[in-house]
Amino acid sequence: MAGSQDVHVRICNQEIVKFDLEVKALIQDIRDCSGPLSALTELNTKVKEKFQQLRHRIQELEQSAKEQDKESEKQALLQEVENHKKQMLSNQTSWRKANLTCKIAIDNLEKAELLQGGDHLRQRKTTKESLAQTSSTITESLMGISRMMSQQVQQSEEAMHTLVNSSRTILDANEEFKSMSGTIQLGRKLITKYNRRELTDKLLIFLALALFLATVLYIVKKRLFPFL
Repeated sequence: MAGSQDVHVRICNQEIVKFDLEVKALIQDIRDCSGPLSALTELNTKVKEKFQQLRHRIQELEQSAKEQDKESEKQALLQEVENHKKQMLSNQTSWRKANLTCKIAIDNLEKAELLQGGDHLRQRKTTKESLAQTSSTITESLMGISRMMSQQVQQSEEAMHTLVNSSRTILDANEEFKSMSGTIQLGRKLITKYNRRELTDKLLIFLALALFLATVLYIVKKRLFPFL
C-alpha cells in the first residue's frame, strides 16, 4: 500500500511541475501579446484551465500527505504542498500583472491608431486619387493598344488579300505552263515524226538515184562494150 502511495505522490509532483511550467509559459505569452483583445482572452482561458489542473493536483498531493502513516513523511509532504501553493499564488500575481501590462499596451496601441486616423484618411484620399490617375493612364494605354491591334488586323487582312491574289496569279500561270507544256510536247512529237519521214524520203531518193545510175551504167556498157 505504501508503494502505491509513493507512486501516486511522484506522479502528482511531476504533474504539478509540468502545469507550473505551462502556466509560466502562458504568462510570458501574455506579456508579449500586443493584441487584439481576442488573443488576450484566448490566452487567459488557457491559463485558467492550467490553474484548475494545477490546483487539483496540489489537492491530491495534500490528501496523500494526510494519509501517510509516518508523521515525518506526512509533514514533509505537507511542506511540499505549502510550497506548491505559494508558487501557485506567485504565478497568479504574475498573471494579473501580465494582464495589466498587456491591456495598457493594447490601449496605447488603439490610441495611437486613433491619432493616426486623420493621416490614414488623407493617405487613403491620396491613394484613391493616385489610383484614379493610374486607372486613367491604363485606360488610355489600353485604347492605344486597341487601335494598334486594329491597325495590325487591317494590315493582316490586306496582306491576306495580297496573298490570295498572288496565289490566284500563280495558279493561272501554272495552268498556262501546263498548256504550253502540252503544246511543246505536241510540237516535239510532230518534229520527231517529221524527222523520221525526212529520213525515209532521203533513203528512197538515194535508192532511186542508185537504181538510175545502175541503169545508165548498164546502157552505156551495152553500147560501148557489146561484146562483154
